[in-house]
Amino acid sequence: MSAQQVQAPESRAPETQAYRIVQAEKRRRRFSPWLALTIASVALALLFVAWPILNVLLKSFSGASGNPFAGWAEFFGDPQYPTAVGNTLLLAAIVTVIATGIGVFLAYFTARFTFWGKAVIAVLPVTAILVPEVIVTQAWLMFLGNNGFLTRFVRETFEIEMPTLYGWRGLILILPLLYYTYVYLGTLAALKSFDSQLEEAAMSLGSSPLMARFKVMIPAIFPAVASTSIVVFTLTIGNFATSTIIGGKVELLAPLTYKAFLAETGGDPLMQSTLATVAIVIVALVLFFQRLTVGRKKYEMVQGRSWVPIKLRGASGAVLSLIAAVILIASTLPLVMVTVMAFTASSGPVLRWGEFSLDSVVKVLTREPQPILNTIAFGGLACLIGVIVSVVVSVLIVKKHTFLTPALDYLVMLPMALSGTVLGIGMMTTFGSGSFLPMAGTTSIIVLVFVIRRLVHGVRNASATLHAIPDSLEDASVSLGVPPFRSFVKVVLPLMVPGIAAATVLTWVTIIGELSASLVVYSAGRETITIKVFQLMSTGLNGQAAAYGLILILLAIVPILIATRVFKIRLFT
Repeated sequence: MSAQQVQAPESRAPETQAYRIVQAEKRRRRFSPWLALTIASVALALLFVAWPILNVLLKSFSGASGNPFAGWAEFFGDPQYPTAVGNTLLLAAIVTVIATGIGVFLAYFTARFTFWGKAVIAVLPVTAILVPEVIVTQAWLMFLGNNGFLTRFVRETFEIEMPTLYGWRGLILILPLLYYTYVYLGTLAALKSFDSQLEEAAMSLGSSPLMARFKVMIPAIFPAVASTSIVVFTLTIGNFATSTIIGGKVELLAPLTYKAFLAETGGDPLMQSTLATVAIVIVALVLFFQRLTVGRKKYEMVQGRSWVPIKLRGASGAVLSLIAAVILIASTLPLVMVTVMAFTASSGPVLRWGEFSLDSVVKVLTREPQPILNTIAFGGLACLIGVIVSVVVSVLIVKKHTFLTPALDYLVMLPMALSGTVLGIGMMTTFGSGSFLPMAGTTSIIVLVFVIRRLVHGVRNASATLHAIPDSLEDASVSLGVPPFRSFVKVVLPLMVPGIAAATVLTWVTIIGELSASLVVYSAGRETITIKVFQLMSTGLNGQAAAYGLILILLAIVPILIATRVFKIRLFT
């Protein structure tokens, strides 16, 4: 026997536990189920997110006459299109300024002061995003519309004609109240994490309390305020329901895009794609500007002492309380109005205020329950699929980094920057009749739109939970010989349950309130509650619309109450 043969077994002798772990890690790296999931996720995102958007962009350069710029020539040649873009940008700027002012004021008011009922008042702004937009718009019309409750009361009592709610006036009133909650939540989180000792240090160096706030506090919370303000700006650009119902003669981009879609259904979808491309470009430029400016301003707070809330006193406290009360009353008014309208007797389009009746509720529950059943069925299926996908994607993005992770992260977040109308048009263009995967006129395309449109909510909640779970727990399981995938299932997944529950509730709430995208892709017999409310409002049957709206609000609020009160899940932090 040669020396080499004698020494071979001796070289393998120290095969310790650590050696086996290293070898297992090498085998895991050669083939990782997580890498396979990442490749599959990116492929699906390219198919169902990137491709529809790319199709919209390409269709805008495919004129039937062979001229690739025919759509753009019509866009710049018809004054209504540039006017609509200008009006949309102006409206977005005005709404963003007002919503930011309201959100920052309420966040500062809640974080800085202590007062009776603070726990309830701090949560009330959240109702602005729980009540679907079409329901909010309907409620304001019933209150301040041409035949609204307050309008009629002022006309009959004081013989004064109130100004119409339609047009710029109504848009500037309603849209900030719809969207300020995004700024409120982001700013409140930033203020709660702010170290008050920084302010005290500034004042000890000679700054007045006001200047200390301007020089220290405002720069620290500016990234949160600016980021959420940009969210408000993009949401306003893509706003459809309020712009269509209240806008009146004001030309705006989202309603004009939908009108082009209706006019070109079955034909050459040139102008709908051109207008959708304009919306995509605007949002892309806004996000690029955000990355250049806000993205560079980042402040990290070390562990310090947060503010000690002070009691409201004197005339200034009374004024601040009055302003906050007006804002909160305006935010919760739609919820109250829809409830009252649902139980008010009606004769066709006429509501007989003061006469209690169950007719509208009974009618929608017994004679026309299909929109309710469709909402529950389509929304439930989309929510289930969305939560599963959200969990997988968030794990891949947060815990299982690969070279494809940045692309997956961007593709998943991309639909958040698009209006529902643009996304719906992209889906119909890509998966309509004649495509390799025809889904137009089926339930599949509605569910698919729901999943893609609201996937970001699930991913964000699940990701937040994963960031709080240390990698050492999973590593410890692997070091004890449990395979990596099984370690994740047994160790990490159970710890994700609260985040998954929060993702489920918020995904459900946002899905059932979706209108703009579903209005583009739905077919007869597959109307959801929001679509039905939109149709009933167009025909003036506001009593039935309110009954559907009340049911939709209950479908949204009941799961939230169960999650927060029974299971103690923190949904909005």
